[in-house]
Amino acid sequence: MSTSSTRAQKTDATPATKRFVFVLLDRFTMMSFSCAIEPLRLANYVAGKPLYDWILAGEGGVEATCSNGATFKLDIGLDDVDRDDTILVCGGIDIQRATTKPVLNWLRREARRGNTIGGMCTGAYALAKAGLLDGKKATIHWENQDGFLEEFEQVKLTKSVFVMDGNRLTTAGGISSIDLVLKIIAADHGQDLANTVADLLIYSAIRTDQDTQRLSIPTRIGVRHPKLSQVIQMMEANIEDPLSPADLADQVDMSTRQLERLFRRYLNRSPKRYYMELRLGKARNLLMQTDMSVINVALACGFASPSHFSKCYRSHYNTTPYRERGSQGPTPPTRLSI
Repeated sequence: MSTSSTRAQKTDATPATKRFVFVLLDRFTMMSFSCAIEPLRLANYVAGKPLYDWILAGEGGVEATCSNGATFKLDIGLDDVDRDDTILVCGGIDIQRATTKPVLNWLRREARRGNTIGGMCTGAYALAKAGLLDGKKATIHWENQDGFLEEFEQVKLTKSVFVMDGNRLTTAGGISSIDLVLKIIAADHGQDLANTVADLLIYSAIRTDQDTQRLSIPTRIGVRHPKLSQVIQMMEANIEDPLSPADLADQVDMSTRQLERLFRRYLNRSPKRYYMELRLGKARNLLMQTDMSVINVALACGFASPSHFSKCYRSHYNTTPYRERGSQGPTPPTRLSI
């Protein structure tokens, strides 16, 4: 099925519409795509005229299948588009496999022509792989950030829900596409139109590029204790070189015993256990999202000994790091949790 519309004719009486080219990579996520295209449709509805138009593109030019199995008919393949078109690359699961050589070559060619290009959800990976985010600020879904940081050190990765850096746009996935497109609508046609579109979407809290994608630590863990939140924040910032419980306690002006009691009371585990789970979680992300060696993954997550890493990993996940890597196939996919 196709959700594209016919582009309005450019005449003196009818101003040109702004066209979006949605590039649907294999197994893209429907949520991120639909949250980008529906605000455009509603902007046309509210205005009573075609302000925006869109076409669907993809490798092969026939159809694209999203992660939930639905199939979309494509309007074009990887053909040249107009220089004033905005290209939005929609990614999803298995993004490394979906980012093929033809896709990379096409993105580089369109970038040389000066097009505005964005990556929705893991679509940011395709832009980074093509070199289009070098020296730029960008974002990607929080679950994919560990692998992205390791592979693309030249990209200034943020935790924002969306980022606009010159003619490069990125979103974190999920419903964050709504926020980006509402920002575009407001810039093109005023905040009143964007607010009306948000109302029609029953979207009451429009976020900006200053908002972060993950919940605050107190909300995430269901506990509002300032010192506990501070310690967890320090743990998350020091994965490669873990801090000792004594150092953590000292930073928040507590004794080690008090810190132990705090974690037991609110999280039903010791600080050491909680810290280990954070490190192993990052290790699993790196194993599944990158081609880093198991030894380098161990070092990146604060394990000096590969054998100790393997032992801890098996204890927590009931499999070894090597088997985890092998279960992902020859090219480890970048996962998506939504």
